[in-house]
Amino acid sequence: VLDTRDVQVFKVTVNGQEAQFAFGEKHSFKGTPLEITFPNELRRGQEAIVEISFESSPQSSALQWFTPEQTSGKKHPFLFSQCQATHCRAIFPCQDTPAVKLTYFAEISVPKELVALMSANRDGEAPDPEDSTRKIYRFSQNVPIPCYLFALVVGALESRKIGPRTLVWAEKELVDKSAYEFSEAEAMLKTAEDLAGPYVWGQYDLLVLPPSFPYGGMENPCLTFVTPTLLAGDRSLSNVIAHEISHSWTGNLVTNKTWEHFWLNEGHTVYLERRIGGRLFGEQFRHFQALGGWRELQNTINTLGDKNPVTNLVINLDEVDPDVAYSSVPYEKGFALLFYLEQLLGGPDVFIGFLKAYVQQFAYKSIVTEDWKNFLYSYFKDKVDVLDKVDWNSWFHAPGMYDMTLSNACVALSQRWIQAKESDLGSFSSADLKEMSSHQLIEFLALLLLEAPLPLSHVQRMQEVYDFNAINNSEIRFRWLRLCIRSKWEEAIPLALKMATDQGRMKFTRPLFRDLYSFDKSQDLAVKTFLEHRASMHPVTSMLVGKDLKQDQ
Repeated sequence: VLDTRDVQVFKVTVNGQEAQFAFGEKHSFKGTPLEITFPNELRRGQEAIVEISFESSPQSSALQWFTPEQTSGKKHPFLFSQCQATHCRAIFPCQDTPAVKLTYFAEISVPKELVALMSANRDGEAPDPEDSTRKIYRFSQNVPIPCYLFALVVGALESRKIGPRTLVWAEKELVDKSAYEFSEAEAMLKTAEDLAGPYVWGQYDLLVLPPSFPYGGMENPCLTFVTPTLLAGDRSLSNVIAHEISHSWTGNLVTNKTWEHFWLNEGHTVYLERRIGGRLFGEQFRHFQALGGWRELQNTINTLGDKNPVTNLVINLDEVDPDVAYSSVPYEKGFALLFYLEQLLGGPDVFIGFLKAYVQQFAYKSIVTEDWKNFLYSYFKDKVDVLDKVDWNSWFHAPGMYDMTLSNACVALSQRWIQAKESDLGSFSSADLKEMSSHQLIEFLALLLLEAPLPLSHVQRMQEVYDFNAINNSEIRFRWLRLCIRSKWEEAIPLALKMATDQGRMKFTRPLFRDLYSFDKSQDLAVKTFLEHRASMHPVTSMLVGKDLKQDQ
């Protein structure tokens, strides 16, 4: 039995013999099981080669197809896949669960002006013997991976070498900017190897996608996919690269067995990402990032509700679509647990020893939370009394979060704005931001977003003295525009709509659309704009924004 969704199957053979196949009952989001009947009975240990001739649907939820006009170069079409969590089945029939790992080999035929890339090592290219206008690219992935890490991109892509094992791939218009932005990749890889063990995947390439890519990054092995919203011009958003690099150990080598244990992938990866940041930019920076993450978690729990079961660290996905349950909780609550354990068990040097041993213990396997916890107890067998003080049940199975007092440098300025009366607005000036980094501006705006909306006069004054409209850093712009819309500043409506549609990273697009929908002056325009852009949006993004705007059919 294989998973499929919107896939046509023409023929199946088993060891060269034609086999009977049938589709089971269709499920709303899981798709349709494909049941193949083997012509002969198999004995235990006997191998079978199953060949399936199939075609995916033009509407496949795993794929986004672009016309030439939708690309930067405007000359050639473009295609990319995004399989996590359960979309690989919408490309081809497979055992679409992270519990199963497999190696793969592929040959991809594309028009010869285009390049194909996959989540695998590049194995050469040759003219297509059946069609002289096409080229065949070959790939092999010799490390077993779960299906959700299968990935394919086809487009007019160029590359720049930025390290001994790293090329950056992008459309010509962005390739040099991308090479500059991501030049820290090799330093990050070396640091990660030092923290977690050898990098087993061979190549580590980066691919910059069109703006509609729905995530910040996707850790496809050998070829990380990233959003162009990371191109800030000053490398300040490179923590996303550290994050995707870290997945080469936590997620891609040690994998959650089901999506209910997604925190094992993401909590450990955020922990490693921040350890890399700590090595490269100082321990103070790591603590600052930890703080920002805690604020992000507060924000998410405010949005989802502190009794909402999807805010549990380990969630129940029975009849729940993993895309709908996705949030920052597994990332930031997972990180918070590991950061807490680090402090409890003797500090960063002690805890990284555990992390390295954990990766070694479970490499090439898929595990659940219980496996992780048992290994933690056996590794720290001399500290069981300390571990027993942890309220495991609340960490894993309770919604919401616990208040941990974390102070920070941005609180003071945010408090000044929150408490300011009309007559105090003159006391603010551009000098307020003189000593503040991009990361601190993000934090300052995030703090304001946790409070009741500021009066309109306050955000107008903030624009006057800080000119946030001129800042193109995506993380700053996103929070600034949310702040404006929440304070009902009508002039911000076109800017917020533009950001929500110029790129498609869900982290930005969904909250912007939600806030625009909640503001009476922009509600109709938000819906109208969404309906105009829906056809060119990524299928998962359009489904979720549709739900947010109550437009889902």
